[in-house]
Amino acid sequence: MSLLEIRGLATHFFTSAGVARAVDGVDLSLDRGQTVAVVGESGCGKTMLALSVLRLVPDPPGRIVAGEVRFAGTDLLALSEDQMRQVRGRRISMIFQEPMTALNPVFTVGEQVAEMLRLHKGLGKREALDAAAGLFDLVRIPDAAQRLKSYPHELSGGMRQRIVIAMALSCDPDLVLADEPTTALDVTIQAQILDLLMDLKERRNAAVLLITHDLGVVAQTCSRAMVMYAGQAAEEGDVAGLFADPLHPYTQGLLGSLPKLTRRGARLTPIPGIVPPLTDLPPGCSFHPRCPRAFDRCRVEHPPLLSRDGRLVRCWLYA
Repeated sequence: MSLLEIRGLATHFFTSAGVARAVDGVDLSLDRGQTVAVVGESGCGKTMLALSVLRLVPDPPGRIVAGEVRFAGTDLLALSEDQMRQVRGRRISMIFQEPMTALNPVFTVGEQVAEMLRLHKGLGKREALDAAAGLFDLVRIPDAAQRLKSYPHELSGGMRQRIVIAMALSCDPDLVLADEPTTALDVTIQAQILDLLMDLKERRNAAVLLITHDLGVVAQTCSRAMVMYAGQAAEEGDVAGLFADPLHPYTQGLLGSLPKLTRRGARLTPIPGIVPPLTDLPPGCSFHPRCPRAFDRCRVEHPPLLSRDGRLVRCWLYA
């Protein structure tokens, strides 16, 4: 049995401009010890998928309207709010995209990590601070005892991200949802953070759902990936196959957008256009206005997920 099993998940936002289908019938599974990526441009529904798993969708205007999210056999969508509070942080934790918004500016980072340990593990104040110092050592923060007294603004971006990872791992979760954990960090710090995350995952045999737009990060850390577009899966499969032979034109476009060095210098091949507003998706395939291979059927009929060579792809080219 998979640790996390998402089936037909749909999260909609009810706005004055119409209904935005942020997550629209997504299926995904994740086993213990596995790292799976969710990839796509900004606005494709990646973060909302993770927030839906933890039932942190802002209501109003958002609401989970359909589907199942089974974690270790339990449907999280059927739990009460009190029961969900026992799951968040303790069994499933999240590393948020921007550590400055995830950390409270008026408390020291030591107090914030210690609070997680008091809340979920029942430790006393002194015990919790000692355990927090141990976690700081684990995530390679130098001078851990001194850093406990620091406020978020006194730390660098890389250091703050390590604090957020320490908080996420403080209760030995079975599943970590990592939302763009290396955004806004320079490449050296990015590599250190990813190395740290994968090392801790191996030590604790946790599963990681990595949300990112960075295909280099996916190639380095993940075994499987789901490419999302306009709230739905465009393609899903093993990372090696996805990179070697991308099936969906959108996946091909994402890989083509990576900078390439040639004799004439760096070359970029961007995907034309932008992700359409989720309140006003085009008829047929959502990607067809940007797709170089679109034909008549694409413009009028929405494609289902089709099986091809052990992968899933939402494209009429493979019907």
